Amino acid sequence: MNKICCIGHITRDRIITPQQTIDMAGGTSFYMAHGMHHLSPDFPFQLVTKIGQESQEEVDRLRQMNIDVLSYSSPHSVFFENHYGLNSDQRTQRVLVKAAPFTIEEMKPLQAEVFHLGSLLADDFSPEIVKYLSQKGRISIDVQGYLREVRGEKVYAVDWKDMDAVLPYVDMIKLNEHEMRAIMRLNNPKTVAKKLASYGIREVIITLGSYGSLIYADNRFYEIPAYKPREVVDATGCGDTYSAGYLYMRSLGADYAESGRFAAAMCTSKLEHNGPYDGDYATVIARAKTL
Repeated sequence: MNKICCIGHITRDRIITPQQTIDMAGGTSFYMAHGMHHLSPDFPFQLVTKIGQESQEEVDRLRQMNIDVLSYSSPHSVFFENHYGLNSDQRTQRVLVKAAPFTIEEMKPLQAEVFHLGSLLADDFSPEIVKYLSQKGRISIDVQGYLREVRGEKVYAVDWKDMDAVLPYVDMIKLNEHEMRAIMRLNNPKTVAKKLASYGIREVIITLGSYGSLIYADNRFYEIPAYKPREVVDATGCGDTYSAGYLYMRSLGADYAESGRFAAAMCTSKLEHNGPYDGDYATVIARAKTL
């Protein structure tokens, strides 16, 4: 039995910043797998992905790191172009190629205590998949992909049309300040957190960029500070790195506040370099003491 199973497409990413352009692999599952591996190589974690042949080398590299990867075939891998301006909290995106969505049949072999669904686009996971997996373990969702629709190559912000069908099966949910406004039409994160909790969600995590993050659980708010980066290099995958740190600590029995601080510190460490998190557990603990 795995502690955590992350399901999501490994992508091909083109990251454009004022300083440079880099082509690399990406996606929630990619950043989550690297994060979990660097925190603890022996942690019972599984990555489930769906890729085109062009990403097979990336899966092979993950397996060479002894990461448990279950890979399904798709005609193509998702190809994202992420364009950042001077403000790393803001980005524009294009999707040059899409991958096939996941199916219930592909979920049947999976066994885990927590399933983290790393949606990248609105049709990655149907409500039926969420309901099915909720019968096997707890569900953790990152909202971001549910609010993205691709028309041509452009990514459009859309309403979460299946929200009411999905949320009753969710135990943990992560979203940022832009996503909370999109799904609730509200600006106050505490109000949003309470509304989401009314669906039965036990842990609501709202990241607020340089303002830190907010966790609502057991009818209580936990305000998590942001750790100031020495240098902002690459913000792609920071939210996924936060999820990796938070879920890892919660699986070890850490409380909400400790898990949130750990996740925030890990996220900042990732922000200071290109690519996924490459430190270790001790690196995060040292950064968490810098406030």
